[in-house]
Amino acid sequence: MGRTTRLAAACAAGVLLTMAVPLSGAHAADAPRVDLRLLVVDDGGPATEAIRAELDDAGTPYTTVDLTESGRPRVDEAFLSDTVEGRPRAKFQGVVLPNDNPFGAGSPEMAALASYEKRFGIRQVDAYAYARPAVGLNTPQDAGYSGPLDGKTAQVTAEGTTATGPFGYLRKNVPFEDNDTTVNESYGYLATPLEKQADGAKYTSFLDAPIPGGTARGSLIGQYDHDGRSELVVTFVANQYQTQFRLVSRGIVEWVTRGVHLGASRSYLGVHVDDVFASDDRWDTKLKCTPGDVDCPGNPSPDKPSLRMTAADAVYAKQWSQSHGLTLDLAYNGVGSEEYKAEHGGAPDPLLQQLTADQKSYRWINHTYTHAFLGCVQNTTTVPWKCATDFLGRTQWVPRQMIGGQINDNLTWAARQGLILDKDELVTGEHSGLKTLPQQPSDNPELAPVLAQSGVTWIASDNSREPQQRPVGSALTVPRYPMNVYYNVGTAAEQTDEYNWLYTKKADGGSGICENSTTTTCLKAPLDVTTGFASYITPLEARIALGHVLANNPRPHFMHQSNLAEERIGYKVLEKVLGDYKGLFADNTPLVNLRMRDIGTEMSKRAAWKTALTAGKVTAHRIGTAVTVSAPAGVQATVTLPDGTVRTGTTDAFGTAYAGARSGWAAPAAGQTQLSFTLPADATPPARAVPSRTAPVQAPAASLPVPKGVTQRVPYGPADAARR
Repeated sequence: MGRTTRLAAACAAGVLLTMAVPLSGAHAADAPRVDLRLLVVDDGGPATEAIRAELDDAGTPYTTVDLTESGRPRVDEAFLSDTVEGRPRAKFQGVVLPNDNPFGAGSPEMAALASYEKRFGIRQVDAYAYARPAVGLNTPQDAGYSGPLDGKTAQVTAEGTTATGPFGYLRKNVPFEDNDTTVNESYGYLATPLEKQADGAKYTSFLDAPIPGGTARGSLIGQYDHDGRSELVVTFVANQYQTQFRLVSRGIVEWVTRGVHLGASRSYLGVHVDDVFASDDRWDTKLKCTPGDVDCPGNPSPDKPSLRMTAADAVYAKQWSQSHGLTLDLAYNGVGSEEYKAEHGGAPDPLLQQLTADQKSYRWINHTYTHAFLGCVQNTTTVPWKCATDFLGRTQWVPRQMIGGQINDNLTWAARQGLILDKDELVTGEHSGLKTLPQQPSDNPELAPVLAQSGVTWIASDNSREPQQRPVGSALTVPRYPMNVYYNVGTAAEQTDEYNWLYTKKADGGSGICENSTTTTCLKAPLDVTTGFASYITPLEARIALGHVLANNPRPHFMHQSNLAEERIGYKVLEKVLGDYKGLFADNTPLVNLRMRDIGTEMSKRAAWKTALTAGKVTAHRIGTAVTVSAPAGVQATVTLPDGTVRTGTTDAFGTAYAGARSGWAAPAAGQTQLSFTLPADATPPARAVPSRTAPVQAPAASLPVPKGVTQRVPYGPADAARR
């Protein structure tokens, strides 16, 4: 039997399964208890994996039933519900399935789920469903489309942005990635809703796209109401990294939970600018290295001096920051200003004067006085360098006194200039002092005691080396994403020349590093040094950074002061990120720009919350308009609730407004063990009709195609080693 024939047969097939369904009252006093936990039925495919990733990132608890495990629990009435203190309890507030029926024809498990959803008003997500009458749609063969969606742009419908629609946080467009024209990166079905639905059924499209060859638009995400149940039908497949999924994932969770759930999601963007006041060495386009580095044999060219911001650059930085609504975090090295004065006969440093005059326009971070390496003593007689050892073979470490001097001398210098900052944040030169693989596999043991003595509680780390937050003595790391705009370039041509050197084959004049790397690929051909930065590097780096923003990821990005000097190329990437974000998201979902300590605190809270969830020490439930959350002492809870929610017994609005909801961290009041919230009256789900003793369940569709570009993420480009 051919695939089309099988699908047509599936559309026509249906079974009517029967089971006993307990009755439930519709009055508020008889409202059931609904636990704030999702059920994810997983078939091992990327669609359910993507939704699980969204739940993990937000801190939303769920239970997984793995269909590939022979010993998995059976989904039946006892698994789904019970009674607590005489009140019916729904153990799951929503259900995520890989498709509209993953259990097979005639399955009592699907029948149990259908009746459970009908009884308690539980919603169901079909993560990747075939468009067919069983989900309220015509088939793709009926004036629709099936195939790759790479490069297409979907749009949120008017219904998708209303108060009852899940995508009010989006502006309109949802672009589908097309990173490699030789690989299919998406697949889906565009189909129109049935003109004549079954009695009482209704299909509402939330996301659609033009059907090729005509004027009609086909649904990609829509709500199918039927038989007392609601399904969110998703007719395209995506993985957790793709832009199209990241844009709609928040809405999927909000829809299935009715906007009441543990966990929260934000769009974060923080930008650190390192080496402020210092000078950065310049890339030599002839030597293909940076004079001054251990691996570069030449000397700096007098025609191309080192890179340092000017007072005019500082004026521009303030104006840019204000006009774009993004506060920059300036990590400074005081010695750079002193060197400038020494080189200019003791004359005042114009850059210092301008930045200190405008200091309130930025946030300031101690970057140590001279940017010295604070790990092991480096033996630079070899390339790459290695840690120096004593005659017994023991590693020689930069001593405690030098580390303390670098930290405290920079604070003292700032105080003399009238520069106001807090001492709890620190960025060491090259993130040194922390372990640096492969040469230095452990932290400098002298670092942690100095951090405690100096009052440092947050120390920056390189996310490409250490993506997870960890303690360094009494301090915690704050992983930062390096932006691929290099510290040693001041012009677009220099950036492109170095980029070509790193990412082209030897046969094309490059270093050939990309040919031996497991994390990068080579450019197909060298970029034009006059146009490559604007046409290729800027959009690529902006897409990588935007990927972090869309992933509910608070980690900051960092570049260098050289990128704000000369041609100021760093702004080009940031402007692309900001412009793209503004074009995708509504005004109620702004970028969140946190300082370093607040980012560290957010990550620390998330870690504690995740530990408590994993240990099963968090419980939460809803009864009517009352929400109760219990968590271990000292662990703050992260919650998303509808606008109008208050802490029970008060008139205080909960959390902060974001993306059309209220969300934030909360802890019980003194002497209490629980958090209690009161939802607005209109947040209560509609009363459920008394269900019949039969639950109609459609037979499953045939297996749906998943292209390689979904099962294996296609990188944006050679510099896109990892986005998470």
